[in-house]
Formats: sequence, structure tokens, C-alpha cells
Amino acid sequence: MTQPLMPKATAVWLIDKTSLSFEQIADFVGMHPLEVQAIADGEVAQGIIGYDPVLNGQLTREEIARCEADPAARLRMVETTLPLPKPRGKGARYTPVSKRNDRPDAIAWLIRHHPLLSDVQVGKLVGTTKETIAKVRDRTHWNSANIKPRDPVILGLCTQSDLNAALLAAGDRSHLNPPAPLPEASEESAA
Repeated sequence: MTQPLMPKATAVWLIDKTSLSFEQIADFVGMHPLEVQAIADGEVAQGIIGYDPVLNGQLTREEIARCEADPAARLRMVETTLPLPKPRGKGARYTPVSKRNDRPDAIAWLIRHHPLLSDVQVGKLVGTTKETIAKVRDRTHWNSANIKPRDPVILGLCTQSDLNAALLAAGDRSHLNPPAPLPEASEESAA
């Protein structure tokens, strides 16, 4: 159940302006009934100005009257017609300045060891652009003479679980099943 804005201030208003039981108020604002009783006794929330839930559209007078008439009834918040805000995406991942020069090495390692990964997946893992990936792949990167393929997990640019998830999404299962060791030659065949 969603809770009202400013639960303590709402509890103060409901205690002062209604004849609801402590259990009803506590259930509505998400507090313990003893805490609501302490607010009513003046031990807690001294100086907090009551916040009117009717005025701000969280309750109706009819809902309060219904619950005042029946002590077993519970207050229900008014259903809002306002659209909920859309959650924002994570955005670009921050890479510390000290690790930014390691990106081309990680890109080269991913391209060499996991060619099934798309440029988008490599970009998400390492936190780089498609342009940089293309330059490393084509060896036109400004520092291509000094690029040495290194594992991005060891460099700290991504986690092993992120890499495994990207490999599973790409369909590369070779990292999950290492090749079987070659049988050793027996002494009879050597002789």
C-alpha cells in the first residue's frame, strides 16, 4: 500500500481533526499504534504542524466519515489520475580517469577472445563508443601501437557476471565449457 506524504504530519492532523482510532491512523500512515498514541500524548512530534490529507487529495471526507463510523474499517488513499513519472535509465557509466587509458586494451581483448560480441555489447561492458571500438578493430586508433589486449575484468572496467551475461546473450558458450584436455600419449605408442 502506498503511504501518504509526510506520515507524521498526516498522523498529527488525523489525531487532531478526526475521531479515528490509533490503529486506523497507524495503518494509514504506516506507523506503529504506540507511536501514534505517543503523538497524541504529546511525547513525540512536538512542533510538527498537521498536514491535511483531504486538502492535498490523499483522502476524502467521506472516507474519513466511513472509517469513523466503523472502527474495524481501514482508510484507503484516493486513486490518483495523475500519470506516474517514468523511471529514468541508468545513463552512461562513469569510468575513472586512471582507467580510461585501459579501455582500448579491454576492447582489443574482447574482440580477440569473444568475436561474437556485438559493438553495442562491447561498448556497454567497457563504457565506450562504437567509434572507439571500430578504431581499435581497424587499428586506426591514435595509440594502436601501444594497445595490448588485456582482460576488462582484471582491469576493473566490468564485472565477471556482466561479461558472462553479455556472452550468454551473444550466444558464445565457449567460456562456460572449457575444451577437454588432450589425451596424453601412452608409453606403448611412444616406443
